[in-house]
Amino acid sequence: MRAYVPRVTRKLEKLRPSLGPNRTWALRAAVLGLFVAAMGMIWVTNQILSQRFSETSRARSDVRLALYSGNLIGELERQEVVPLLLSRDPLLLGALSSQDFVQTSQLLIKYRDEIGAARLLLLDSSGRVVASSDRSNLGQNQRSAGYFIEALRSNDTIYTSVQTEAGATAFFYSRRVAQAGDTLGVIAVEVDLKKFLPRWAWLSDAVFVVDSTGRVVLSTAPRWTGLTETDFLESSSGSPGSVLRGFAGATGDGFVEGEPMMRQETRVPFQGWRLVSYTSFAQVRERVAAVLAMEVMGFAIVLALLFYLVSQSSNRRSARLARESDRLRRLNQRLQAEIAEREKAERSLQVAEQSLAQSSKMAALGEMSAAVSHELNQPLAAMKTYLAGARLLMQRQRTEEALSSFHRINGLIDRMGSITRQLKAHARKETDDLTEVDLRDCVNSVLDMMAPQLSRSPARVSRTVPEDPVVVMADPVRIEQVLVNLLRNALDATAGAEDPMVDIVLSEGEVATLSVRDNGTGIKDLNNLFEPFYTTKPPGEGVGLGLAISSTIVKSFGGRLTARNGSGGGAIFKMDLPLAGDPDVTEPQTRSGQPDAAAE
Repeated sequence: MRAYVPRVTRKLEKLRPSLGPNRTWALRAAVLGLFVAAMGMIWVTNQILSQRFSETSRARSDVRLALYSGNLIGELERQEVVPLLLSRDPLLLGALSSQDFVQTSQLLIKYRDEIGAARLLLLDSSGRVVASSDRSNLGQNQRSAGYFIEALRSNDTIYTSVQTEAGATAFFYSRRVAQAGDTLGVIAVEVDLKKFLPRWAWLSDAVFVVDSTGRVVLSTAPRWTGLTETDFLESSSGSPGSVLRGFAGATGDGFVEGEPMMRQETRVPFQGWRLVSYTSFAQVRERVAAVLAMEVMGFAIVLALLFYLVSQSSNRRSARLARESDRLRRLNQRLQAEIAEREKAERSLQVAEQSLAQSSKMAALGEMSAAVSHELNQPLAAMKTYLAGARLLMQRQRTEEALSSFHRINGLIDRMGSITRQLKAHARKETDDLTEVDLRDCVNSVLDMMAPQLSRSPARVSRTVPEDPVVVMADPVRIEQVLVNLLRNALDATAGAEDPMVDIVLSEGEVATLSVRDNGTGIKDLNNLFEPFYTTKPPGEGVGLGLAISSTIVKSFGGRLTARNGSGGGAIFKMDLPLAGDPDVTEPQTRSGQPDAAAE
């Protein structure tokens, strides 16, 4: 039954639940690490894809600008030959010569539809519009128009751009019409470049043509025509303090209506023209956002899976804790039964104590150690059991039940005090205060006390003590109790020896050393020698508490009790105590517990 309590204590230790902080911090660290990894990956993906998609958009813009430029050159080159052909048309020459223009406008309308020009004009030598594909122009005097004046001055086809009253730009090819060296008039062809604007506006956000002076002559936004590119950007850049920032890692080249744009430019091989486009980052933003959305969704799925696994682990842990709680209840019931059994044994020991009290004072002192051991063992064992249960209850946050265990421990402590007071009453008066004790007197007192036993024993007992006092700070009664116990054990160990002998040696060095040596059978198990209830005596002759109590007493005085086997046989027990007045002497120990004296 004595081995049962440590075994139960070990089971209670195994049932201690794994506390949550480590798992909680691990989960937090995992979530934080996943969040940081997600943010880092999203940022890197954003930078890489934004740059890549921006470069792709710029390459596509370059291709589109090259196509737009080719369309412009093709249209201009196609319309450039029209004035030359019409200046040689016999119908037009005849109409200018005869001044009969009744059918001429209808003829120009037919030619316009065939060649795809914006407008055809026929002017006489005075600059009056005599025929036009747009009848609203008939009769107008255009003698000051640039395309008329320049055509009269040259024998070749002349290109001229004219700013209209609406702010737009009209593009003309004109040529002088002559017959037999006489100037009859001027034929002018307005090139329709505006037909490209709907397609440009559909493919890009802002496209315009800039002439050699930097002025916008053709634009997808009519309000930009006539402005320079600088004026256009200043009027579209938003608030004066706005700063261009690239979206998603891309660097913009300008703002169009507050939106950052990529600027692409190509040279048009005509009159120093340049074709410029501003493409929004919207497409780049949409494509990058689509990829980032997929990444975020992937991390969200991983996070959801992580929480699912944690939830499953928590459920399993809850089930395990429920099983442990059930096992704890069963162990508690077994502990209660153990306590009841030990209380019954305690009552039996009280009866035995009353019978021992009738013995003589000197005989009672010899048997007192066993009674003290038995009396104090029960409360100590119960206290250990209550402490183990209380510790587990505190870990379970069951403070009310833990307080109940502490109340029981307090009662056991009171009982231990009562037992010691009763037992002290049978011996000479003791005191808790340590006094200066001459160990020589203690040796002499013990030998006198055990004189009857020594006279009946065949063993020869010798003592060796110094002439000078060996003074230590201790309680003489308890020192004598230790010596009695060591001497009785030595006498028992030499029972079967041929020439039994016990030597008691007292010496003084850095510490006071008292040795008890015998020539008996020696000690078989030095490791468990000072453990409570360990004994090599037959049943009924010893309870195995003498050395445990002796070791505790020596430790309470700041000393140490050790044991070893002698080189020539037998056992040697050595008690080391600090000398009185030694500044390195530690305070006496007042906490009870199992002795831990080392065996040499």
